Amino acid sequence: MQISRRVSELKPSATIAVMNRAKDMQRQGIDVISFAAGEPDFDTPDAIKQTAIKALLAGQTKYMPTMGDPETRAAIADKVTRQNHIPNVTPEHVGISSGGKHALYTICQCLFDFPKPGEAANECLIPVPAWVSYMPLAELAGAKVVEIPTTVKADFKMTPEQLRGTITPRTRLLILCSPSNPCGTMYSEAELRAIAGIVAEAARSVAPDLVVLSDEIYEKVAYGGIPHFSIGSIPEIAERTITLNGLSKAYSMTGWRIGYTTTSGAWGLKFMKAMATLQGQMTTNITSFVYPAIRTALKDCEADAERFCAAFKVRAALIHARMMAMTGLICPRPTGAFYVFPDVSAYFGKSSAEGRPINSALEFCEALLIESKVAAVPGEDFGGCGRNHVRFSFACSEESINKGMDRLHAFLKTLK
Repeated sequence: MQISRRVSELKPSATIAVMNRAKDMQRQGIDVISFAAGEPDFDTPDAIKQTAIKALLAGQTKYMPTMGDPETRAAIADKVTRQNHIPNVTPEHVGISSGGKHALYTICQCLFDFPKPGEAANECLIPVPAWVSYMPLAELAGAKVVEIPTTVKADFKMTPEQLRGTITPRTRLLILCSPSNPCGTMYSEAELRAIAGIVAEAARSVAPDLVVLSDEIYEKVAYGGIPHFSIGSIPEIAERTITLNGLSKAYSMTGWRIGYTTTSGAWGLKFMKAMATLQGQMTTNITSFVYPAIRTALKDCEADAERFCAAFKVRAALIHARMMAMTGLICPRPTGAFYVFPDVSAYFGKSSAEGRPINSALEFCEALLIESKVAAVPGEDFGGCGRNHVRFSFACSEESINKGMDRLHAFLKTLK
């Protein structure tokens, strides 16, 4: 018996693979310092947990509306209107999904079709390096992914000119992520306004169906002097922008699996109805007693999110300073999210102390894990220049950062 080609050919998530391997080694009693998971080490704020417990004990355990109950959708609509300044958002423009990844899958399925015989595929533009799930989920929906390469010198950001030169009549979607996973950098408001100008220009001419997907899951983890800005707040492209967000990173709620999507205006309502139709055939609603906890997080836990962000700011400075003291590593200063993405290619062509060849980021990470017990994610699957890079998540304690950086420094010294 066979497995479908679309699943057999689907790449596993590199980040999940490394995280699971590190956890398995830790369960075996091996002292692994893991920089693999994009998961805050803080506990979920108690007010959020207590709200969910109260709802559970009160009997909120039944099916709920597919895209969320009216009260929670209204709370999210209010949040994106006040904080993100996205216009024309009502509760009906909001959809709540089982995590951001589920929302991304649904969005791609609603935007792309598999091409008919003799027809060219719709294109999905992705500035790379980018999160490992964007490309496979777009391709799974029938899209042709077009990578827009970025560089370390540009802080991994594409230019408006690059975008203009990449758009074609087949372009359907542009995916942006700011702050960035895996790069730890972010676009300024001026840079996003310039990108929006190119999108609006293309939509009036060559690509009338062009949509922007703005992944803002790390919006509250911005500490480097660049304020977060939502591209969907720009009126000229507001109604062709889908904003993806969730509670996992800002409020340390990764295991709660809460993602949400917001749209704007008339087309936004049409799109949200399409998402609801598809989600209704998949997961329907998320866990019912979680909805009041979402409202508590958004309304009452801003101080917790700010406290977490302040800790990440300290950790970002620490891990960046440690890496800059190591010969051969090139690493832009992180300004958002909780990742650094150093270029380790200066060590390609060398061998480890135990004789392992280091000719790629993958081989670098394999030797680092086996010989020094430090887990990090190789950059190949992030695309573009990522093949020369390794992602380190600093969503861990300062003690773990220092211990891991000590091991990394010692490992680098052994490469010959």
